[in-house]
Amino acid sequence: MSNRIKEARLNKSYTQQELAEKCNLTKSHISKIENGQAAPAVATLSKIAQALNAPLSWFLESNVQNKLSIVRTKERTVKVGNKELGYMYEVLANRPHFSKVEPVIVTVLPEAGLVEPFTHLEDEFIYIISGSINLYYNGELYFLEEGDSAYFEGRIPHIFLATDKLESKVLSMFIQTNAP
Repeated sequence: MSNRIKEARLNKSYTQQELAEKCNLTKSHISKIENGQAAPAVATLSKIAQALNAPLSWFLESNVQNKLSIVRTKERTVKVGNKELGYMYEVLANRPHFSKVEPVIVTVLPEAGLVEPFTHLEDEFIYIISGSINLYYNGELYFLEEGDSAYFEGRIPHIFLATDKLESKVLSMFIQTNAP
């Protein structure tokens, strides 16, 4: 648990002092918790989880492998998606909640109409595995086909849609950055 607290704190770029202030604790207490010299009460752990915007359960789990994540094809889960949205997302790695990269396979469904472009905080890298897509980025249209790739800032309005009546598969990596 102590390693997870430290990992989450560093991911947020908080000092021990900043985390302590957010939780109404002392820096010394945070240090002792992170170094395994003190076990936090559930109420304290809950404050820490809230300050780090993390689920309390993540700190309490005991069987997470931090160094290796293997996801078998048959074990892949669909994270989000529907025909109206135009996408289905398959999670490719069960990394801890604070990994800076989230790889997914996006199935771009041909049934979707023109959905409004959207934004997110992460940068995004896409690689077209099969089919082709129209990438709308910052008001411009880009045609991408199998083997093409793009890297872009997620804060700029964007969306990608199928170009024909066939679905397309896109490897997408959401990459957390420290950009404002």
